[in-house]
Amino acid sequence: MARGSKSFAMASKLFDPVTRERAWLLYAWCRKCDDIADGQDHGGTLAGVTDGPARLADMRARTDAALRGELTGDPAFDGFGLVMRECAIPSRYAHDLIDGFALDAAEWRPKSEDDLLRYCYHVAGAVGCMMAVLMGVDPADEATLDRACDLGLAFQLANIARDVGEDAAAGRCYLPADWLAESRLTPATLMTVEARPRLTVLGRRLANMAAAYEESARHGTGALPARAAWAVLAAAGIYGDIAREVARRGGAAWDDRVVTPKSEKLGWVAKAAAQLVGRHHRWPATAPRSATLWVRPR
Repeated sequence: MARGSKSFAMASKLFDPVTRERAWLLYAWCRKCDDIADGQDHGGTLAGVTDGPARLADMRARTDAALRGELTGDPAFDGFGLVMRECAIPSRYAHDLIDGFALDAAEWRPKSEDDLLRYCYHVAGAVGCMMAVLMGVDPADEATLDRACDLGLAFQLANIARDVGEDAAAGRCYLPADWLAESRLTPATLMTVEARPRLTVLGRRLANMAAAYEESARHGTGALPARAAWAVLAAAGIYGDIAREVARRGGAAWDDRVVTPKSEKLGWVAKAAAQLVGRHHRWPATAPRSATLWVRPR
């Protein structure tokens, strides 16, 4: 986790020891699957793969074996199977995540905003649901799982906003085709100097969407134990700052990789601690989820 996600690594330290170790086990499997799918090493530069379907089939087979309690010989998969059984996390979320990797393997691209959010669910929202159950949320508590999914969507939208240039260099584009058409852009022209003002508008659009899902997710923190809520609120702030920085930088957002500095991460740890006390009143669980937000599949 320290190599693959410095933001999550810091937030995970706020969990109680058992929850922290379980989160690390789940993260290790997510990271390993992502690296297998993209030919990466702890989320580094996209290497590209020529055997995507075979990698996907191997990933599914080892995941299914781990879910059955069989040893795979790979610590990432074996640890994943352990935490899934210990926490009674529904296996459908693991399969939903792998379906997201399958979309990438098929070189799928979103045509609409709905497509974009469906992709974000598969690669991040499903992880939010798994994390919620890991932290003690009842798998039948659909309302809280919706909020957990919202946080995953917020994180992925921030990722997409930050990584437009890196994705373009790897031949990928997660901006919906109808957004590109409205902006008179194509994946081929996206990173040109002439396109930068129009790309800036789309980057801010993603950042605004991320902010809306981040705010919605905070209404689920009342269902969590205090230390888990602390970690989630800190992670929301730390990762939310990535989207906010993309919006703040405007056309310079893709000149170098946006990161949240360590000092600001520590600031969010302190802010999240302060937010713990009044979270039930500030973000009541009874507040209706906005009808404008995308709804995850049941």
